[in-house]
Amino acid sequence: MTEYPDSQYAIQIVGQEQFIVNDSKPIDPVGPHQMMLRVEACGICFSDTKLLHQFDTHPRKSEVVAGIDLDALAEIPSYHPGAQPTTPGHEPVARIVEVGEKVTHFAVGDRVLVQADWKHLRTAKSNGAFGYNFDGALQEYVVVDERCVVSPTGEEFLIHVSDGPSAAAVGLIEPWATVEGSYAWAERNHLADGGRLLVVGEGCVDSLTASHAPAETVAVACDEVDSLAGQEFDDVVVFCADPAVIEKAALLLGTRAVMCVVLDGQTIPRKVSLDIGRVHYDFIRFCGTTGSDPADGYAWIPADGDLRENDRCAFIGAAGPMGVMHTMRAVTSGVPGLSVVGTDLSDERLESLTRVVGPVAEKNGVPLDIVNTSTSPLEYGYTHVTCLVPVPALVSQAVDICADGAILNAFAGIPAGTFGDFDLQGIIERRIFMLGTSGSDVSDMRTVLRKIEDGVIDTTISLWAVTGMAGFGDAITSVIERTSGGKIMVFPMLHDLGLTPVGELEQEYPQVAALLNDGLWTKEAEEALLASAR
Repeated sequence: MTEYPDSQYAIQIVGQEQFIVNDSKPIDPVGPHQMMLRVEACGICFSDTKLLHQFDTHPRKSEVVAGIDLDALAEIPSYHPGAQPTTPGHEPVARIVEVGEKVTHFAVGDRVLVQADWKHLRTAKSNGAFGYNFDGALQEYVVVDERCVVSPTGEEFLIHVSDGPSAAAVGLIEPWATVEGSYAWAERNHLADGGRLLVVGEGCVDSLTASHAPAETVAVACDEVDSLAGQEFDDVVVFCADPAVIEKAALLLGTRAVMCVVLDGQTIPRKVSLDIGRVHYDFIRFCGTTGSDPADGYAWIPADGDLRENDRCAFIGAAGPMGVMHTMRAVTSGVPGLSVVGTDLSDERLESLTRVVGPVAEKNGVPLDIVNTSTSPLEYGYTHVTCLVPVPALVSQAVDICADGAILNAFAGIPAGTFGDFDLQGIIERRIFMLGTSGSDVSDMRTVLRKIEDGVIDTTISLWAVTGMAGFGDAITSVIERTSGGKIMVFPMLHDLGLTPVGELEQEYPQVAALLNDGLWTKEAEEALLASAR
C-alpha cells in the first residue's frame, strides 16, 4: 500500500455560509474499487459559492437515489450527502497514486482531469457530483470510486491528459468546457417521446403527437391548472394569453421540459414571471406561436445554441472570468461573418479584456467592440446574446436587444427558484430562443483539451491569481464579491501561500514572474512557484 501522511490540509464546507481550513483532515483509505488522487491544482468556481450558500439544500448535495448499487455508497469514504461536511472543488487535475485491486480502467501514474458531473448517479432533482455530495479536490488527496467515474455504459469521467500542459492550464479546462457545453447542448424541437404532455385550454395538438407520441396526455381548462400543483410534465402546451395561467402552468415543467404558448392572435397583456434559474439548471425551455398550431412554436427551436454565420454577438459581462472565455471562443470559432461586442461596467476590466482578446480578434479578422454599458447602452439588433451576470433583470433586458430569430444564452448561474419578468409576447413574436445550461460533458472537455493541444486557445488567459490553502478565504470572497479579475487556481500542497494575483508575482516571487510569457502563466512558472513556495 502506498504511504501517505496521517492527515492533510483540506477545505471543508460545514454549513450554510460556513467553511473551515482543516489542517488535519484524515486521508481516506482506498478500497477495492477506489483510487487515490494526489491533487496538483484545482480552480475555484462561482458554483462553489452556491454550494457554500445553500449547503445541504443544494440539489447536488442530496443523496444518490439511482445509478449505482445503493449499498455500495456505504463503501465510499468520500461520499458525504446531506448535512455532512464536504470538500468542494470540481475543477482539478490530479495524479493517480494508488488503485484498488478491482479497478480496471485506470492505473497508478495516470494524470487525469476530473469531469465532475456524474450524470448516471441521480439525486432527487439533479445528479451526483464531485465536489458536492462526493468530496472534491480542494484538499491534497481525494479518493474516487471507479463505479462513480465509469458509467454503466462505459463512459469515463476521468480524462487522461499528458504531462505537457501545466496543472493550471489543465485545471482550467473544466470552466472552459462549461462554455463549450452551452453551445453544444442538443435542443428538442418536438414532444418528448414517451413523456407526459399537459394541454391547457382548448386547442388541437395532433400536429405534435403525429410524429412524437407522449405516454400520457392530461388536458385541463385554463381555470383548472391549480388542480395539478405538484405534478411535472415534459411538455406543456398552453392555448391562452392569460399571463397568470401561463405562470401557473410554467410551474409544472419538469427537468428538460418545454412550454409552448399558442396565442392564436391574442396578446399577452404584461410581462410574465418565469423561473430563469430553472432555464439554466433544469434546462426548461419556452417557445410559442402567434398562430393556432403549436407545431409552429416548436419548429423554430434551434438544434443547439451555437454561433451561426453572420451572427451579431453581444456578451454581457464579457470582462469577467467566464465572459473572457465566451468572447475568446467567439473570435476563434472560425464562423464566417461574426461580429462581437463585449460589455462590462468597469473600464479597468474592459481594458484587460481588450488586451487579452483584442489581438486574437484582429488576427482572425473578427470585428470586436468593447463597450462600457454604464455610459453606452446596447441597442436592438443582436442575433446572439449571452448574459454572464447572474441578475434576472439583465437577462430580461437582454430580450429587448434581440433581433428576430436570436438566441439568448442565460449562461450565468442564477439559482433555480429565481424568477424574472419577461416579455414573453416579444419572445414569441420575434422567435427568441432562450437557453441555459449547467456543467459540461466529457465530450466538451475533450473538445477544449484538443483546442489546447492544437494551439487554438490558451486556457491560462483566464487565470488571474494563484493561491495555496491559506488564501482560500480571500479567494472565495473575491469570487463572491466579484472583485477577482479572472479565475483563481488553488495548489493544495502549498499550505501557506496566500492569494497572489499573477500580475503581482514580481513583488513576492520575481523568479516566478520571470518565467511568465507576456504575463501569461507557463508550466515553467508553475514549477518555480511550487519549488519556491515550498
